[in-house]
Amino acid sequence: MAERYLLERLRFYFALLGGLYAALVVLLTVPFFQSHALYLNAVRLPFFAQFHMPEKYGLAPNKTLNLHIKTPDNETLGAWFVLSDQYYQSLSQIPANPDTHVPLAIKRHPTVLFFHGNAATRAFRTRVLHYEAYSSRLGTNVLAIDYRGFADSTGTPSEQGLVTDARAAWDWLLQQGAREDNILIVGHSLGTGVTSQLAAQLFDEGLKPRGIVLLSPFSSIQEVIQTYQFFGVIPLLKPLAIFPYIPDLITRAVVHNFDSLEVVPRIKGPVLIAHAEDDWDIPYTHSHVLFDAFMKPLLPLVDIPDSLTLTQESWETFSAERKVWITKRAEILRTTELQNFGTVTEFEEEGRKVVFLKTLAGGHDYLGIQEGVQDLIRTVFNVHRPY
Repeated sequence: MAERYLLERLRFYFALLGGLYAALVVLLTVPFFQSHALYLNAVRLPFFAQFHMPEKYGLAPNKTLNLHIKTPDNETLGAWFVLSDQYYQSLSQIPANPDTHVPLAIKRHPTVLFFHGNAATRAFRTRVLHYEAYSSRLGTNVLAIDYRGFADSTGTPSEQGLVTDARAAWDWLLQQGAREDNILIVGHSLGTGVTSQLAAQLFDEGLKPRGIVLLSPFSSIQEVIQTYQFFGVIPLLKPLAIFPYIPDLITRAVVHNFDSLEVVPRIKGPVLIAHAEDDWDIPYTHSHVLFDAFMKPLLPLVDIPDSLTLTQESWETFSAERKVWITKRAEILRTTELQNFGTVTEFEEEGRKVVFLKTLAGGHDYLGIQEGVQDLIRTVFNVHRPY
């Protein structure tokens, strides 16, 4: 009797979980819920943030300017401009108003234009740790914005909207006197999709930033959905694989795709991709795909034969082409093992570097604040040591 009751309860809970799972998957196909699940802009951590008081979140007195940037479509973006620590320490006293120091700091030091991931705000602790690291260890200024619909910014997030916001931030820096080649664009997680789209737009127009940094990136949101695992273990769409076409139908319903892989050929400047092996949110395989896409134009084509019409001759041709491809790839790449830290793989193309750093640790949110990552950024993009 007790066993029967237990089995019925288990059956009930499994049915409940199955129903919740099905409801979640269906909701992901609805643009309204999809948007909220992707951006999570309603999660405004820290709650009731006082953006006019950046000191409250760990930044030095009057080192950070709280400002608002107007976009071409008339939205208003909340932002922080953090002075280079080298510049800040050179002052004889704490500045009465950081606003008056922005143009001079921009003239003297490179600036990191930082695009954060989904959820939370520019005052969230892990993001402040990024600003502190860039300002102190790299000696750069930092401009960090909150996209439309986030924090104290107006509007509603969308893929095109976020790219417009990014361009408005870039233009603001130029208006303050920044040179193109003194702006390093850094994106984390969702921000890598924004960064890639902005970078492609800039290079299309002949504008050349100092470089592009992609921290914990993805190839596209469609691929994230295909590879996402709850807690790094339970796959989101795997249970649906038994139903033909269902996973494809769900990914095709994605409205905000941020297809970074598609715009890779348009990004012409130096690039650093970094990913941690223990990233539970976005698998590091996404970074492998992006890095290979940057390298693809340098490698010979390999014609993959159709398995249905495979002949001995076509197989031998494929094997020979594959061998040439492997040899050429080995000639192009340089790999360095950094003991207890990770692996750096890189190549050069017409004077620009493309570098992939795979770290052993750092997870999803803390990758960019590791000193080893900061040092590699400084080396790749020739950011002078601030001491």
